[in-house]
Amino acid sequence: MQKLRVRFAKRDRLRFTSHRDFQRAFERALRRARVPVAFSHGFTPHPKVSYAGAAPTGASSEAEYLEISVTEVCDAAAVAAALDEALPPGLDIVTVVEADSRSLADRLQASEWRVTLPDADYADVSAAVRAFTAADGVEVERMTKKGKRTMDAQAAVVLIEVVAEHPPVLRMVLRHQTPTVRPEDVLTGLRRVRALSGAEAHLASRLAQGPLDEVTATVGDPLA
Repeated sequence: MQKLRVRFAKRDRLRFTSHRDFQRAFERALRRARVPVAFSHGFTPHPKVSYAGAAPTGASSEAEYLEISVTEVCDAAAVAAALDEALPPGLDIVTVVEADSRSLADRLQASEWRVTLPDADYADVSAAVRAFTAADGVEVERMTKKGKRTMDAQAAVVLIEVVAEHPPVLRMVLRHQTPTVRPEDVLTGLRRVRALSGAEAHLASRLAQGPLDEVTATVGDPLA
């Protein structure tokens, strides 16, 4: 009868929850919040919840999205309050809106990331960013469920810049593509183009996820 789109955040220690862990926690929260969620048909019915663009385990995020199908018309603000109360601190509901006809997944075109490098040197990081930007493609490898994948980390980077010195902090805008290029893949690329010690330890946080403006290298609100 109605579809609701949810923006939620993964913060603090809850950034270490896997996508599957979050799915279980969210389904329990739906029951506790008494949200009239619709179920699929068949031998093993499951809640009609679709997830899009989940952040990797270990990364915090202010912009995670999902869509719920419900069996009766609900007040979005009331659902947001009930779900936020039912979820543990650190898995926080930011907003809930009624879905429109546009595909949510199609609007998640890019992500903005803030990556802190507590053990790296500012001058080394700045030099690596310049070398990475100037390179003619930077291939990296990552082990995935389907085996080792090779990807061009540079091709996904719309913007990369150093925005703080002590400790060095990178701001990245990464285009969503297949295979997905993550912040750690970009860091691997930085180390490939220039010796960069201390960049293994990092804290990645997704600040935004949504439609990409290629001209301004900004990420918009997919729920707008």
